[in-house]
Amino acid sequence: MTTPILLLNCGSSSVKYQVIDADSEEVIATGLIERIGDGESTISHTFGGQTLQDEHGFADHAQALTFLVKLFDRVGPKLCDIVAVGHRTVHGGRGFRSTTVIDDVVLDKLRELSPLAPLHNPPGIAGIEAAQKALPNVPHVAIFDTAFFSSMPPEAYTYAIPRNLREVHGMRKYGFHGTSHSYVSHKVADVLGRDYNSFNQIVCHLGNGASISAIRMGVAVDASMGLTPLAGLVMGTRSGDVDPGMHLFMSQRLGLTIAEVDNLLNKRSGIFGMSGVTDFRDLFELIDAGDADAKLAFDVYIHRLLSYIGSYVAILGGVDALTFTAGVGENAAPVRAAVIGRLESMGFWLDAEANAVRSRDARVISREGSPVTVLVVPTNEELAMARETKAAISA
Repeated sequence: MTTPILLLNCGSSSVKYQVIDADSEEVIATGLIERIGDGESTISHTFGGQTLQDEHGFADHAQALTFLVKLFDRVGPKLCDIVAVGHRTVHGGRGFRSTTVIDDVVLDKLRELSPLAPLHNPPGIAGIEAAQKALPNVPHVAIFDTAFFSSMPPEAYTYAIPRNLREVHGMRKYGFHGTSHSYVSHKVADVLGRDYNSFNQIVCHLGNGASISAIRMGVAVDASMGLTPLAGLVMGTRSGDVDPGMHLFMSQRLGLTIAEVDNLLNKRSGIFGMSGVTDFRDLFELIDAGDADAKLAFDVYIHRLLSYIGSYVAILGGVDALTFTAGVGENAAPVRAAVIGRLESMGFWLDAEANAVRSRDARVISREGSPVTVLVVPTNEELAMARETKAAISA
């Protein structure tokens, strides 16, 4: 007897999903819908050892999820067997500090929070609404990216702005990718055979969206992303940290509206804005071909990452483990080599051969005797979401 849970992760232009048995934690089905909204959407759906791939033109997430429901009914697994649906929800604001069963009140609050995560909360809400329509008789649960970082101390999350802005409007640092940072940091403890609460660690979640966390004795004490997922590291299309005065500068000098500046910093900046590509495989090809813009983009990316690692070592008062995860972190060995090579004097000693190995397994890539253990740990947000969903519906 299985207890399948459907996990939905709606990104700005994609829907990533899995069906996981809540008890055995076996993956029953998995899939990905990409390029939603650009007229050339693709879907890959794997179930029962078979993978179906197709192309469609989904205008929005609602259309994509409507198609997904029909696909489940046609090729499986059957939606009638699903016992719950877990939804990755990017921004929980101040009100949501833990996984929450979704009702109309929760949905209304999520809509209110959409301006804080304009690329993510709206498609997430669309996914919730479409899934509720398809599965009206099972519980739906929101797993918040911000929840893991609700433990940050005031000095870490407080902006130096007037109190009324902070207290009335909730303007503070929240941190994101919390589900991934939580899963990976706990997995690090397992790999090292250490109690989770007994050591300090830094986790680098490096994907198209990128973030870094500082975890002191099992408690998240800082994160690179802020009020929105735009802050922090250089990302695929997002600028990360810029001078806040840039908004006024571009408004006055270029005649851009605030919305246009926000769109530029979220969708046309980062690695893409500097090099014209977002995939690091393409970036490395350009660098190998002598493209100066691509080389600068890589150097800026590494510089920003090093700046955060160094500051988090200071905030933690020393670190025992540094971990790379997500698409770039798990697969781009040159990124890891560039970072650790610059940190050798601080006790980060890379094993070049171990770093070059491609594997889906969690692994140590530092040399024996390295004062700081360096790891690669593939993230598994869906498994973490399944565990959270199971706990929420069992409470």
